[in-house]
Amino acid sequence: MSSETLHEPVELLSEPTKNMHRAIVSLIEELQAVDWYQQRAEACTDDDLRAVLLHNKNEEIEHAMMNLEWIRRHSAVFDANIATYLNSQGSILEVEKAASGSGGGGKAASGPSLEIGSLKGKA
Repeated sequence: MSSETLHEPVELLSEPTKNMHRAIVSLIEELQAVDWYQQRAEACTDDDLRAVLLHNKNEEIEHAMMNLEWIRRHSAVFDANIATYLNSQGSILEVEKAASGSGGGGKAASGPSLEIGSLKGKA
């Protein structure tokens, strides 16, 4: 695998772990591109170029969301947290408090347990 961001020897990693790594790295790269295009567009003094840069930024957002959806489909923990936080209303910290029942990490309101023990045997 060409990525230098692996922290363990590639031969010790399963294909699902390597694929998740690819998806996460791709998501990071897409979000970086969104940030770069936003900064360039804001600093740009040419209206036509600004429009192109903002168009490109929006394309990168689409790519990022496609990566995030793949990740959600392949990780029960991401799926549960996305279900809890995305499209929620009010204070995000209050959503966390309601989901955990106490205010500190824990179980998502509409998903499986997010406790470490629940991850055994799951990707």
